Amino acid sequence: MQSENLSDTAWRFIHHFGEMGSRWGISRTVGQIYALVYISHVPLNADDITHLLSFSRSNVSMGLKELQSWRLLRSEFRPGDRREYFKAPDDVWEIFRTLADERRRREVVPTLSVLRECLLDPKVTPEDEHFHRRMQAMYDLISMSNEWFIDIQKLSAEDLTALMHLGAHAQKLLHAKNRLLSLTGLTKTNETDEAP
Repeated sequence: MQSENLSDTAWRFIHHFGEMGSRWGISRTVGQIYALVYISHVPLNADDITHLLSFSRSNVSMGLKELQSWRLLRSEFRPGDRREYFKAPDDVWEIFRTLADERRRREVVPTLSVLRECLLDPKVTPEDEHFHRRMQAMYDLISMSNEWFIDIQKLSAEDLTALMHLGAHAQKLLHAKNRLLSLTGLTKTNETDEAP
């Protein structure tokens, strides 16, 4: 892939991805490297990326290592060539799942750990009680979101797409379920009591 062969649209995407990368918690350089590898129709080595983006070789090497630590790149070697070639997964759902799982592992799991530790502290004063209630509410929400995410990760790409297309219809389904339960005399409490 030659830099002169990159279209204006490709450059616009690469630059935008770099801008967004800085908002997502990665450097602009790493964002641009990933954008280039993602749109490339052939695997690229570090020299290719250095040439195409006019970055220093050391910045490219560090960026590639960071992307590998996020599990966002596949690498391959070619016979007679000692260089490593990189490509992004073809499936955008795989990329999304990997990014989401890495964010969960790096951000959510440590937060849950700290919240659990906070909840173990003794409650002596009314301020402690207030603090505990606030931490419990935050822990419950983040824990439920984390469990939901783990369940969602098990769905196929087709099921995830269907779920996303549900949009506001999911809310209508929940309202219909609640109306049906109230008509049959079951409440949410009764329903959970009767569950095996």
